[in-house]
Amino acid sequence: MNPQPLSPVREERALLCDALLAAGPDARTECEGWTAADLAAHLVVRERRPDTLPGIVLRPLAFHTERVRRRTVRNVPFERLVDRIRQGPPKWSLYALPGMDERANGVEFFVHHEDVRRAQPDSVPRSLTPALEDLLWRRIRIARFALRKVPVEVTLIRPDGRSARVSGERPSRAVRNTRSGSVSSRGPSGTGRAAHASTASGGVRVHGTVGELLLWALGRTEVAQVRITGSRESVKALTESGRGL
Repeated sequence: MNPQPLSPVREERALLCDALLAAGPDARTECEGWTAADLAAHLVVRERRPDTLPGIVLRPLAFHTERVRRRTVRNVPFERLVDRIRQGPPKWSLYALPGMDERANGVEFFVHHEDVRRAQPDSVPRSLTPALEDLLWRRIRIARFALRKVPVEVTLIRPDGRSARVSGERPSRAVRNTRSGSVSSRGPSGTGRAAHASTASGGVRVHGTVGELLLWALGRTEVAQVRITGSRESVKALTESGRGL
């Protein structure tokens, strides 16, 4: 009997672990200031220390999360950290709940996998499976949180013309097909095939594949391969504004 194929998230978890081991604990990553060991400890603490979860999203509580992460780096050998990531969350973990793997880990594992890969010399973007691309596109709304401080409207545009507006005065769940101009708000993540509302005057369009768009939106602007179009003033406002993560 042929084994069942891994889900995109489980496959990305395994590939991330392979990349961490290949890079080694002291390898730099695209997470500023973090080595591969730092990143591995973050992933372990995230899944196995529920007391640290508030500090991931609430800055006043981040000191506790960071203190636990640093202690984990010091006390747990790198190979054991990677093995714990590979094993997945324990049964009592929030991340072990049904559906949480796709909702919470797809973007996390993809971005951190690329954080490890793209910090290595001569790395190039990889081809993503259709299943992983589809998962990432369904979660693209995370870009709205990351870009919430951006003062101009930002629309992410895929090579197939599908697009998602992720920043602006009136964020919309609708997605625009730049070729047809028709409208659809289908899908829980706000990513359908089209939308009436076009980018407002002065808006910025960011063109790239799904993975590159996500990396760019989440702050990996130096390594994400995207093309940005818009007025000089709008692009300047975009590049000078900060990310919210």
